[in-house]
Amino acid sequence: MDIVIIKYNAGNIYSVDYALKRLGVEAVVTADPELIRKADKVIFPGQGEAVTTMKYLRERHLDELICDLKQPVLGICLGLQLMCRFSEEGNTTCLGIFDTEVKKFMPERHEDKVPHMGWNTIYDCSSPLFKGIDSVNPYVYFVHSYYVPLNPYAITKTDYIVPFTSAIHKDNFYATQYHPEKSGKTGELILQNFLDL
Repeated sequence: MDIVIIKYNAGNIYSVDYALKRLGVEAVVTADPELIRKADKVIFPGQGEAVTTMKYLRERHLDELICDLKQPVLGICLGLQLMCRFSEEGNTTCLGIFDTEVKKFMPERHEDKVPHMGWNTIYDCSSPLFKGIDSVNPYVYFVHSYYVPLNPYAITKTDYIVPFTSAIHKDNFYATQYHPEKSGKTGELILQNFLDL
């Protein structure tokens, strides 16, 4: 099985690669359009900022390539946000795979810290990505200042300041706001379920 991790100007790419190695999978980290197109599965990870990242993707025509993929694609963190239509981060037009927007967390109480950072739970898990999730503790690891509001594409939800969409799915595109590669056994299970799709 050919697994490709899209290489671009975003952090976190190699921690995803290490997580896959722990599952016995050798992924290829590449920006080569041909390798990305012919892969069995594609992972679009990311940590970073929307404006410069979208500019980078457009300059290399990776934006069109990602939208045209037909195999299962998994976006992670910034990858999820960039798959949406628009982000309040720099008022950025994103890939538009999901017709929803990305909003900035607005603290409502003194104890509301932004970014949302650390472990939190996921609920309303409704996708093959979460097969067997009931048998593990559904705590996952987050680091983000922007979030996707609740919407029809939601396959997990999380509460922080407001209830928000913490994973989404449409056609062959899946994405998580949290980092499966940093989420222990729960994250390993999610990655394995993605590989098994």
